[in-house]
Amino acid sequence: MDLLAIFLKGGFLMWPILLLSIIGFAVAIDRYIVIRKAKINAPSFLIKIRGLLRKKDVSGAVAYCMEERSPAANIVRKALKKHKLGHERVKEAIENAGKQEIVKLEKGLSILATVSGVAPLLGFLGTVTGMISAFMRIEDLQGAANPSDLAGGIWEALITTAFGLGVGILATMFYNYFLGAVTKLVHDMEVISTDVLDTLQEVTSGAKDDDDLEIEL
Repeated sequence: MDLLAIFLKGGFLMWPILLLSIIGFAVAIDRYIVIRKAKINAPSFLIKIRGLLRKKDVSGAVAYCMEERSPAANIVRKALKKHKLGHERVKEAIENAGKQEIVKLEKGLSILATVSGVAPLLGFLGTVTGMISAFMRIEDLQGAANPSDLAGGIWEALITTAFGLGVGILATMFYNYFLGAVTKLVHDMEVISTDVLDTLQEVTSGAKDDDDLEIEL
């Protein structure tokens, strides 16, 4: 018996489980691409940004962030555009941009979590309905059913559980992997944002000190 025949033997609940598996796989591919593009070499990025800011080349730092095209670079770029408005506005820009980037990174993870929970339940539901059918057959045969009369219906019912559990396990693995990847990216964004904010404040304070020194002279 081939896989298609086994699938069809599982009953109508195999179709919604199959749909969930397709949705989960599509989300997993999408998240993999997004997270792969979001990764950044934080030490190298910070060295470059620090150098540009200490040269007071804010426009160059913004241009460099546009080249990187990562969530961390987007946050820094939006913050640098507010550098003339003061420390608090820069900090506010970082927080707002950070929230937006986190939402983008976490998009679809709730779908994976739903698939990981619903698919096994649909599989168990298929098994329960199959067992109900088996007991109804026993009743129809007035208790004279032999094992061969029930075995077919029972194993067909168990197919949905196996399929549902398989989909649920894979979805859970994908969900945990992407959740860990997003957590690491968020940590990198926080480190980069804090460092850039401190460097920007240091440069700004240094410029003010230089101006005061010139006035005193």
